[in-house]
Amino acid sequence: MAYNFDTLKIRAGYNPLEHNNAVSVPIYQTVAYEMGSTARADALFAFELEDPLYTRVSNPTVQVLEKRVAALHGVDYAVAVASGMAAISYTVLALAAKGGRILTSPRLYGGAVDGFHSILEELGVNYDMIANPDDPYEFERNIKEDTKAIYIETISNPLATVLDFDAIAEIAHKHGIPLIVDNTAATPYLFNPFEHGADIVVYSATKALCGHGNVIAGIVLEKGGFNYDPAKFPILDRKLWFLRDRNENPRSILDIFPTSPVTGKIRAVHLNYLGAALSPFDAYLILLGIETLSERVAKQTSSAVKIVKYLETNKHVNWISYPYAAGSKYKALADKYLPKGAGGIFSFEFNGTEEQKRKFIESVNIFGYQANIGDARSLIVNPAQTTHGELTHEQRDVTGLSINTIRLSIGLEDPQDLIDDLDQAFEKAFT
Repeated sequence: MAYNFDTLKIRAGYNPLEHNNAVSVPIYQTVAYEMGSTARADALFAFELEDPLYTRVSNPTVQVLEKRVAALHGVDYAVAVASGMAAISYTVLALAAKGGRILTSPRLYGGAVDGFHSILEELGVNYDMIANPDDPYEFERNIKEDTKAIYIETISNPLATVLDFDAIAEIAHKHGIPLIVDNTAATPYLFNPFEHGADIVVYSATKALCGHGNVIAGIVLEKGGFNYDPAKFPILDRKLWFLRDRNENPRSILDIFPTSPVTGKIRAVHLNYLGAALSPFDAYLILLGIETLSERVAKQTSSAVKIVKYLETNKHVNWISYPYAAGSKYKALADKYLPKGAGGIFSFEFNGTEEQKRKFIESVNIFGYQANIGDARSLIVNPAQTTHGELTHEQRDVTGLSINTIRLSIGLEDPQDLIDDLDQAFEKAFT
């Protein structure tokens, strides 16, 4: 029987009968697992079984999380890792290490932008950042022979812009490359990228998937079935000794994981050797968070709209960047792709001096001044000087991020209390 989203978020990927009848998913706090027999060990090391072998690579608690998040997207392939940055880095390395190229834009989390320059370039990953992602054909004009993927965010951080996913996916597939979508801000409750052409989806599960500010985690999901032409993706067709079969024939990632080479490679190679493994306890906490995902995101979205309306009448606000703010050019795209709403994260430009802006931030009582989003608690930050401080002045100009931009991540508090908190902070800043 096919279940709906709110049933899957509670039950997918877990059968109590397979776990000593435990109603809640157990925390398998163990390093290794009995292999039982030499024959079973042979099967495990030949990648013939998916059973847990060593918690750095697989763990029963983590597996439930992977299966549950996969079910929420209607796909079969997922791998959980220790952070959102590990999810991004491993995905990019799986496709473009040793001279490949990723096509993206500066409308990303600041650490992701700088990660391409500071780390991934050192590992042989090249990248191109287009200036205007609102024009899908800007992507097409910048695809090169060695471009291995297009990488975008669903709801961009921090300005909450929305792209034309169908058009970008069509362009990627026309050129034989996958579309990678960071769906962290939207979550599968608001948007399922696989329904609009994505081939790979990454998350910082630290954010709204968990939703309680107590876990660092990442997840990579794969639709499966993308045609990774060995001529275009030789890195996936490289024969490796440790992937050998029982007859000691070296095999490639494509040999072992023909339908899911990206998540397969991340588990077999990157988790195995770079080691950003998600702990069982952290996986358990994310599972608890996912149980209330719909309720949390729905309320945060509703509250965000109310707070945007309040800010639209405030003389100390120059503009608001949110698809449902007055005059937003992203409303039509949000109506098309985000019918449940555009989430609880948005930014506005503070109309005042630097000193007044800092006083405003320091005067809020409910909003936490933190470098995080998607929490049950409401958060405030000045991204150009904190979370997106890695962006150059030119990159900030291209994305529209000014030094006076303030980002809000709306939590689960009463929206009127949040409005009152902002109101008194404005008053103090301009007194």
